[in-house]
Amino acid sequence: MPRLRQVSRSETDDKLVLFFYDKLFGEDRDPVAEPGTAAGSPGDWWTTFALDPAIFKHCVQGFGVYRGVELDPLLRELGQTRAGWARGSQFVFSQHCKQMRAMGVPDEKVQAVAYWEVSEHFDELERAVLAYTDALVLNGGRVHDEVFATLKRHLPDEQILQLTYTTCLYDMHATMSKALRTEFDDRDDPIVEVAAPEGFHGGDIADDVIGGG
Repeated sequence: MPRLRQVSRSETDDKLVLFFYDKLFGEDRDPVAEPGTAAGSPGDWWTTFALDPAIFKHCVQGFGVYRGVELDPLLRELGQTRAGWARGSQFVFSQHCKQMRAMGVPDEKVQAVAYWEVSEHFDELERAVLAYTDALVLNGGRVHDEVFATLKRHLPDEQILQLTYTTCLYDMHATMSKALRTEFDDRDDPIVEVAAPEGFHGGDIADDVIGGG
């Protein structure tokens, strides 16, 4: 379950929230009591963000930016899918893998987003987009000049700005989804201590390696 309370249908009269509840879950269905979307996700991103209608509206309007974006949708989705992988958001990664397949991208290319550095499925521009995404997400915006120069050879400045914005937008959504444990990011942290064998009483491993003294 998400870390924040979810908003049931009966708790809200916000027209935009109810519009998306109807669209994604079906009319008159309470998405908290009966979760699940057609895409296979629980849908609790929507019921969690409905806690604040202003934030909900801002997020939904942010998705609408695509209508004015001239950037090739494949490049946009490469950035967003890789952002999900790099940020460790199973939700963002999974949803945008689905989107790429819906656009007709071959499955082997979709899978290769996770290991693009050693894949032959991407051309020069696509590799630059993936490298740029890693620079945005993993390097905090520290982009090597050669990566940016490759983008500039292929894309006008306006489309590089669009790529930057949409990729960072989904880096933000990936981060929020992990923090709030919504959708497929409702997972326990895998980094936990592995218990020592029975009878092990500890000690300084350096002493064991060099013989102590």
